Amino acid sequence: MNKISFKIGLFFFLAVLLLEGISMFFLHNNIIHSRIHDELSALLTRGNNHREILEASYHEETVKHIALMESKTDTQVILTDTKGTIYMSSNKVVPEMRRIIKKPHRKIPHEGKILEYDWQQQPYIASISPIVIDHKANGYVYMFQNTEKIKELISGLNRHFLLAGILSLIFMFIMIVVLTRLVTHPLIKMSEATKRISKGDFSVALPKLGKDEIGVLGESITVLARDLEVLKNERNEFLASISHELRTPLTYIKGYADIARRPETNDEDKSQYLGIIHEESVKLAKLVKDLFNLAKMDENTFSIEKETVQLYPYFRGLYEKIAPAFRENNMDLQIDCSAELSADIDPIRFEQVILNLLDNARKYSEPFTKVMLEAKEHSGRIVIQVRNEGKGIPAEDLPRIFDRFYRVDKSRTRALGGSGLGLSIAKELVEAHGGTITVTSETNKGTKFEIIL
Repeated sequence: MNKISFKIGLFFFLAVLLLEGISMFFLHNNIIHSRIHDELSALLTRGNNHREILEASYHEETVKHIALMESKTDTQVILTDTKGTIYMSSNKVVPEMRRIIKKPHRKIPHEGKILEYDWQQQPYIASISPIVIDHKANGYVYMFQNTEKIKELISGLNRHFLLAGILSLIFMFIMIVVLTRLVTHPLIKMSEATKRISKGDFSVALPKLGKDEIGVLGESITVLARDLEVLKNERNEFLASISHELRTPLTYIKGYADIARRPETNDEDKSQYLGIIHEESVKLAKLVKDLFNLAKMDENTFSIEKETVQLYPYFRGLYEKIAPAFRENNMDLQIDCSAELSADIDPIRFEQVILNLLDNARKYSEPFTKVMLEAKEHSGRIVIQVRNEGKGIPAEDLPRIFDRFYRVDKSRTRALGGSGLGLSIAKELVEAHGGTITVTSETNKGTKFEIIL
């Protein structure tokens, strides 16, 4: 749980530390270079100012005035002739100053130049400005400044940077800890939720985690848990339904077979019992076939081979198959379909859909009522309706009418029979054709199934 927090925190810490270290390094160097440049420029400017005064009025009083001015500052001015002989200094001349003065100098520009700028190793920084009178060098103005002041300034600057760096690291550490918690806490919650899901506990509900990617992931896990719980319940219900549906015909078969085997059972009863056994065997075979078809649909191995079919003769062929059962129940089956209407369907698979809907309409309708099979074209689509005038489907049952093993008639009488798989298979087949099937119903008024291709 803490591994991801540590990894994310360490990654952010190292990344920010590297970025801040590089930024601080360049900022520190730029400030120091800028400050040293300002000090050197100020020193050279001060020497040039004295030079200009001397070029304008080169007198003993002027020289004394310059010496007096500089004696009160942290800089020192030295005047020499062209040969390097000192004839004025605002303060005591130390050996290091003499060393710099005696250095051989190349041609010095009138705007002067810096003679010593190594403030880290040398005790003084220095500049030189030539005094030019009547286009002829008459002497030099040397300016010196002790580097201790600069070193103290840089030392103070380093302390400020060190303090700022420490405070930045502390603030960065706190922010990273907070941000890491904000990022990893939802991930830890999701990790715990997935572990519970993997153990079969689907009652997980993650809190709202926002609308970002982490929030979307959390919502997906919650939805997954709900879907898996529904799937688990459906699987348990499915297995229970299969057990019941298989047990019922097997119970009939075993029970009547045992009775038929008794010596005292007469031939007439045996014939009746064998008829029931045969009937239940047929139901059992149909149930196994339906389950096999559903399994193939779930595995996407169920193939649909479409062809263009003229619907009126196709429906007439279905009518001939099922009409005797309607006449036996004194019911009227009618077909309303244009002779020119055609559709791209798998005739064998689609026959299963229509026969299932018509057979349900027959089972759940009263004698002397009408069942209508209608097909028409609407907005470029084929609309097929199967309507009856039966007892209808209660409103509370409509949402689950296409669920596997779900039956409105909970009594499961042998007269109405059925495994509860017919409508589920019909829906799968219609959707495999790229269509939809819906149902509307009113109690005691009838039911309408509508297929749109």
